This record gives sequence, C-alpha cells and structure tokens, in this order.
Amino acid sequence: MQTRREISDLIRATARRDWGSVDQLLAELDRTGWAGGSQMISAAFAIAVSRRFHPGQDVRDIARFVADTRARYRDGTKLSALDMEAMIRAVLGEADLVDDIAPESAFSAQLVILGTLLHDEDFSEPQLEEFIRDVEETAAEYM
Repeated sequence: MQTRREISDLIRATARRDWGSVDQLLAELDRTGWAGGSQMISAAFAIAVSRRFHPGQDVRDIARFVADTRARYRDGTKLSALDMEAMIRAVLGEADLVDDIAPESAFSAQLVILGTLLHDEDFSEPQLEEFIRDVEETAAEYM
C-alpha cells in the first residue's frame, strides 16, 4: 500500500508542478520498486487520455499533442513519437498499436504524457482529489 500512496502523491505533485516532490518520489519509487505502481500509472494514464481525447480523434491532433509534449521535457525527444502516439491511440481503442512497444518505453511514455495531461487539465484541489480517487479505484480492480 506504500507504493499506492506514493503514486497518488506523485500524481498530486505532478499536477501541482511541485518538481522537488516529484524528483523525491521518483527516486523513492526507483529505490523501493514500483510494486503495483505500474497499474496505478496505467489507470491514471487511461483516465487522463480519455478526458482529453475521444475515439476517432484525428490522428493529427494526437501527433500535435505528442510533439508539444516531447518539446516540453528536457529528454522528451529521447522518447519515440510514434510509440507515444500509439499509447494514446491504444486507450482510444486501437490496442494492437502497442503490441511491439517495450514495457519500459511504454511506461516512460505514460509518465511523460500523463504529466502533460495533468498540467493542461489544471485541476482545482477538489478535482485533483476526485481524479486520484478514480485512479485508485480503477487500479484496485486490476491489482
């Protein structure tokens, strides 16, 4: 359960742009392992993508979003734009697009895209807590 709390705190810190806390939480999760954390990140990713995009979304909109996301992060260009686009499109119903993406690449793409989606959403505190509750409930179904 410690990891679950740390992931929830990571989502909060990311949404609030509290980079010091984000760095601390990532270091702690790397040190202790992400046991169960990938399910929570995946749940947060899927919920956030579904809030922003819809099935049948013009792929050019997704490509522009990915290009913007890659430009926002210092190491953003190290991530494959096509993999990032595929990750988003998989949530929207094209699951086969992620079949050949390495798990580590998929997880990194989820983290970076989730960060952009959280920033763009600009949640109020009650909205952020509601989002986190949704993430925790969704992840619990798969843990």
